[in-house]
Amino acid sequence: MRQSMTLIPTLREVPADAEVKSHQLLLRAGFIRQTASGVYTYMPLAKRALDKIEKIIREEMEKAGAAEILMPTLQPAELWQESGRWDGYGAELMRMEDRHGREFALGPTHEEVITAIVKDELKSYKRLPLTLYQIQTKFRDEKRPRFGLLRGREFIMKDAYSFHANQESLDLVYDKIYEAYNNIFSRCGLDFRAVLADSGAIGGKDTQEFMVLSEIGEDTIAYSDSSPYAANIEMAEVKRTYERSTEPERSLTKIETPNQKTIEDISSFLEVKSEDCIKSLVFNVDGEFVLILVRGDHEINDIKVKNILQAESVELAEHADIEKLLGCSVGSIGPVQLPSEIKIYADLAIQSMVNAVCGANEEGYHFTGVQPERDFKVDQYADLRFIKEGDPSPDGNGTIHFARGIEVGHIFKLGTKYSDALEAKYLDENGKAQSIIMGCYGIGVSRTFSAIAEQYNDEHGLKWPKNIAPYQVHLIPINMKNEEQKDLAESLYQELLQQGYEVLMDDRIERPGVKFKDADLIGLPIRVTIGKKAADGILEVKLRNSSETFEIHKAELLATIAQLLKSGE
Repeated sequence: MRQSMTLIPTLREVPADAEVKSHQLLLRAGFIRQTASGVYTYMPLAKRALDKIEKIIREEMEKAGAAEILMPTLQPAELWQESGRWDGYGAELMRMEDRHGREFALGPTHEEVITAIVKDELKSYKRLPLTLYQIQTKFRDEKRPRFGLLRGREFIMKDAYSFHANQESLDLVYDKIYEAYNNIFSRCGLDFRAVLADSGAIGGKDTQEFMVLSEIGEDTIAYSDSSPYAANIEMAEVKRTYERSTEPERSLTKIETPNQKTIEDISSFLEVKSEDCIKSLVFNVDGEFVLILVRGDHEINDIKVKNILQAESVELAEHADIEKLLGCSVGSIGPVQLPSEIKIYADLAIQSMVNAVCGANEEGYHFTGVQPERDFKVDQYADLRFIKEGDPSPDGNGTIHFARGIEVGHIFKLGTKYSDALEAKYLDENGKAQSIIMGCYGIGVSRTFSAIAEQYNDEHGLKWPKNIAPYQVHLIPINMKNEEQKDLAESLYQELLQQGYEVLMDDRIERPGVKFKDADLIGLPIRVTIGKKAADGILEVKLRNSSETFEIHKAELLATIAQLLKSGE
């Protein structure tokens, strides 16, 4: 492609609203342009890179036995109402009405549509298993779009769905897709981890996320320093023992603690350690108020609370509800002398506490000398806290460290959540109707593109891995008004194209400095410069990944490029 014939609107200044490196560079290098908040146009360079990511995805999905389809973006509300997600999905679901008043959603995902299709078309166990996928634009009304393509309202996604007669079949396909995802992200050149995860609004269990390691990642990964164990911090189990203190139990005593609201306030005011305090929070769990307890130096993990209580919704109680329920504010809540109708769920660490401090359910007062089970009863003990750095790894090997990650893929074992709701059944060997068992597998294509940009850059611009780069070679004649340079550039351009190489030739009438700055911004793997030595057939080759520069004769160009691309430079 001649650079004069495409659209690459580079910028010299960093856009004011671009917070992270990938967003800044994709804008500056002319890959994307914002159309509205969280909505972007993919310019020609971006489209070529996205096509390469999609090609890798298609190749690996085909190896895993999946067939590609394309479903509608516009989805009738009736399907979402059947699954129960029309009201439950939340404000992120973009809804609309047609001219007849019929309600639709712009699809954020396609579980309902694909289940309805399979329900109508697949009747016998003989057609199972089956895996179908698509690559398509999705829509979610993000409250706060940010980080460019990493959290937008319109994005490109690959979503796949598998259908099975039994759990063993699902497990087998799940493992194949897991392997395919590892291959996809490896071929994209990403530094990533597969981690245990929560299924969120999709539902199901046995789920893993694929996280690209990045300081700007919105998710925290807990990983072992001595084993492959990795999990989203929300799902990392805490497996440690807590030794009970041997100090004598003291009597329960109420003391005045004016204006002391937080654990830090109380521990400082009473001169006790935070781990000697009980943190008490009221949660609204599917419309019922419960009290959750953790040690003062720990944090309540609401995902674990949701899973332990098998709840649909877990939210912190409103201040007004707490005042009405207990007659105090959040800073004075505690498990002692609690109204009998409120159940208490406590983290395992609470069991070993002796002479603890907790709120007295009276404004400005706390109890000291609190003994669990003596002074209050717990309905259930469970692992309810977030894991901490330094905790033992749940697999028994090493200790836990934290890293930040960008989620680019997610795989789920859905079970019969959607097939039951939409009555998608098949006839087994005995002619009996059975619910189809399902799996679900997603990749954020535009997110992956942005994550690559986040990992591959320097102070001068982007540095695309060769598998994803929009073009392999950036051919730059310094002076297009010089006939020797122009003729040699044209000759080499045609020769490279004939050999099947992807070439971007900068045929613009621009100063050398502008061309070189743009080349560094765009970040193609190999730059070939035709300058003052054109008459002698001498070219300058620069590798974007290493900044290495060397001269070759024009007769060596094809062999040099072949070798550089083969070696992974």
